[in-house]
Amino acid sequence: MDMIADTLLAAGAVGAAIYCLVLSRRLKKFNNLQDGMGGAVAVLSAQVDDMTKTLEKARKAAGRSSRELTDLTERAEDVSRKLELMLASMHDLPEVSEPPAADPDERDEPLFLSQRNRVEAAE
Repeated sequence: MDMIADTLLAAGAVGAAIYCLVLSRRLKKFNNLQDGMGGAVAVLSAQVDDMTKTLEKARKAAGRSSRELTDLTERAEDVSRKLELMLASMHDLPEVSEPPAADPDERDEPLFLSQRNRVEAAE
């Protein structure tokens, strides 16, 4: 009986040794930076760092754009208020009637041929 127990114990130890050997080889392949998952993890880690930096730059640019847009919006609102005030003040002005047209012969300035024809046609 002791012999069977010793044999089973030795077989278990050999099995555990083989399992450890296989596991060790798999871990070496897994951690290999050239071909294994270690390389993939290293590449993904570098990409995450790059994306983090890019995201931070994008956040800063968005913040600047937001501030600029806010400033421009405020300026546009100020100009809009001024235009509304100007339009409102235009309604308060009295209407100006057109001065009577002067006789073309009494003008001090010379008339071009096309203007003379229009003036003669209007008479």
